[in-house]
Amino acid sequence: MKFIDLHCDTLMQSVKGAEDLFEIPGSMLDIKRMKEGGASTEFFAIFFPPLKDGRIELEGRIFSDEEYFNLLYNCYRNTMKRCGDYIAEAMNADDIAKNEAVGKMSGILTFEDGRLVDGSLDNMKKYYDLGIRLISLTWNGENCFGYPCSREAELMNKGLKTFGKEAVEYMNNLGIIIDVSHLSDGGFWDVLELSKKPFVASHSNCRSLSPHQRNLTDDMIKKMAEKGGVAGINFAPAFLQPDNANTDSTLELLSLHLRKMLDVGGEDFPALGSDLDGITGNLEVGCISKMSLIFDRLKADGVSEGIIEKIAYKNAFRVIKETLK
Repeated sequence: MKFIDLHCDTLMQSVKGAEDLFEIPGSMLDIKRMKEGGASTEFFAIFFPPLKDGRIELEGRIFSDEEYFNLLYNCYRNTMKRCGDYIAEAMNADDIAKNEAVGKMSGILTFEDGRLVDGSLDNMKKYYDLGIRLISLTWNGENCFGYPCSREAELMNKGLKTFGKEAVEYMNNLGIIIDVSHLSDGGFWDVLELSKKPFVASHSNCRSLSPHQRNLTDDMIKKMAEKGGVAGINFAPAFLQPDNANTDSTLELLSLHLRKMLDVGGEDFPALGSDLDGITGNLEVGCISKMSLIFDRLKADGVSEGIIEKIAYKNAFRVIKETLK
């Protein structure tokens, strides 16, 4: 069954020396295994790690945000060029359909933490022109858009900043998907009120089943679903387990959270957002080529083939079609 995955961190492999993503031993995802697993589309995140003294320090290397962006961006571009027999960039739903028609998968480029936008709509347009089609507004720190998920109630309740509110309308009009994974609860409710287009939680689960602050409450799920949004299930143990210290990510729990999303948000709400290459633990689905195991488990748990197709592909594709130009 073909599928769309709303989030992976595989571009970070470029920090370790990968010049493209065709085949990367030791990673959870690469182009070769996407093909083996039946992938249609992967959202490739440029994730911005926390700064230390204004710089990024990874793998013994030091970068400015711009230098880091250029490294990951060039890896993405190399992948689209060198792996052109397998995958091509997609800017919208039409591109995905055209790629599928000639037997190719699609790549969509995203920001995880929109801090490089730096409070400028002109900057946002610049990155849109470079191919960015989804922005996770925050990661784990405050930025120009707003505030992150937090265990501190005061921070968690803070909403979008003035620029963040302006950005919601601009992203709707420009054609960038708004992603509320990592955003504070207050920011979530602001996006819900302000966005005229469906938005996503690209890699978040159910807070009623696992109390991680990045997961969605039942009320959030209901309201997102009413607006046509989707959530991509995160494979990380801390987002699945009732005990966030448990390091096992199981098919049983993945199915449980997806079926909870179905119960609360309806059949048009759940999607996939693996977070592969950004998570650790004992993962039953720790590789993109194993995605079909989830579909098999859902079927065994009584979910119909038609609804599994929605979870795997159709729900995410609908949001892409309604938001990207």
